[in-house]
This record gives sequence, C-alpha cells and structure tokens, in this order.
Amino acid sequence: MKLCQFKSANSDQQRLGVLVGDDVVYDVAELARAVKNAGGAPADWLLQVNSTLAVIRRGPAAVTEIASLLESIPSGSTRGQTIAYSLDSIVFLPAVNPSKILAIGRNYADHAAEGGADLPKAPLLFNKLPNSLSAHNAPIVLPSISEQVDYEAELAVVIGQTAKRVSEDAALDHIFGYSLIDDVSARDLQFGDGQWTRGKSLDTFAPLGPFITTRDEIADVQLLKIEGVLNGQVMQSSNTSKMIFKVAYLVSYLSQGITLE
Repeated sequence: MKLCQFKSANSDQQRLGVLVGDDVVYDVAELARAVKNAGGAPADWLLQVNSTLAVIRRGPAAVTEIASLLESIPSGSTRGQTIAYSLDSIVFLPAVNPSKILAIGRNYADHAAEGGADLPKAPLLFNKLPNSLSAHNAPIVLPSISEQVDYEAELAVVIGQTAKRVSEDAALDHIFGYSLIDDVSARDLQFGDGQWTRGKSLDTFAPLGPFITTRDEIADVQLLKIEGVLNGQVMQSSNTSKMIFKVAYLVSYLSQGITLE
C-alpha cells in the first residue's frame, strides 16, 4: 500500500491519501464516509483520518482496515463527495511529519569513494530538524547565506512500532514503511560550522515523499535502486545493496540509546 498526505487544489485541508493503480489517489476519510453512507461499516477512526501518523499510531490493523475500504468503493453517486483525485490535481504534503529525522552520512561505499573519504568504522549520525521538511514538487529555497547547496537522494525509513534497544534480527519488525527523501545540504555551512546541523536543516532542505510504501510491499530493502534526477538528467544512481551499514543494523544501532518512534 502507498499512502500520502495531500491537499486538493481548492482547499488547504490536509488529507490522507491511498494510491490506487498508478495515477489515482483516494481520500481515505471521504471514502470511509461514502462506504458508511452506502451501508458499510468502516472503522470509526477512518471517518476523520487525515495523516499518515494516525495510521502508524493505529498499529498493524490500520493497513488492513484501509484495504477493506478499497474493496468496498461505492458505485454510482457519492452525493457531492470527491473521493478520488488524479495525481496531477493534488498538492502533495510531506509524506509524514516525524518528531525527529535521523540520518547516516557516508553510508554508501561508492559515495564515500567519490569524496575520497575512508569508509566509516561506525555509523556517522546527524540529524535534520523538522523545519527542513518539504514535499514532493515543492520548491527548494536556496538560502542567501549559502553558495554551495548540494543534494542527495536517499531512502527514508519510517518507524512504526516504537523501537528501544531492539536486536538486529527484530529491527525490521519496527518499520512501518519506506519513502524517499532528498538530503539537501549547504556544504559551506556544514563544513564551516564544524558540525552539520545548520547546513543540513535549513528550511525546505528535506523534501519527503510523495508516498510511504508499507513494509509488506518491499521484498528486500537492501535491493532498491535510488536515483537523483535534475532537470531530466540522472545525477546520482546507486542501490541500497551498496550500503555500508544495512537498515536492520542501523535501526538496532540507533535504538540502543535513542528511542525511535
């Protein structure tokens, strides 16, 4: 299942969407209300849901309950309700609004080699502050305080079940799903400051989405192609198989001292 947060072209109201096929997004709450009006019995929480965070907090049953809605789409009139949107008619919002964004630097062997850096012996942790969150198709604001803005397409891991001191074997069970994030950096600030927070956390420096793909749809998170494309030109191409520290290891490693949620 692929979930998103969006608003329609004529409303600022945040909505929870689910992708059906390749190019249609259903408003989950509107769909739930339509199913109820047609005599169905959707779970009550679905009637007002508007965020991916609500789905995550609901727990494992949430995805099953949304899937049941998709099997009950009413035919005919929905009495003025708009329940389905084409991709080009909506404005995407960040795929999720997390309390923290933890990132790992130099975690691809080919990327480390490009920069002439030695392979790290332990994960190189940094954070991006929540103000840096932005959305698919939203502009990245080039700040006047930097002249060296760079970008890197990255895999985003979205935590589901709270992870605290979990083993590597159990780590993937704590993941809700995966998305894409653009790790935008002001390199001159990043290296000039002597630490990375400001250079990594300027406004709009973390476009996230457009969708979260639930974990059950990814057979092997260590076999995903990641590309960064600028104006139609591929600027970056790698694969999660080239990660120095794998996803399960990183979730376990971070959770030993930082509660992930």
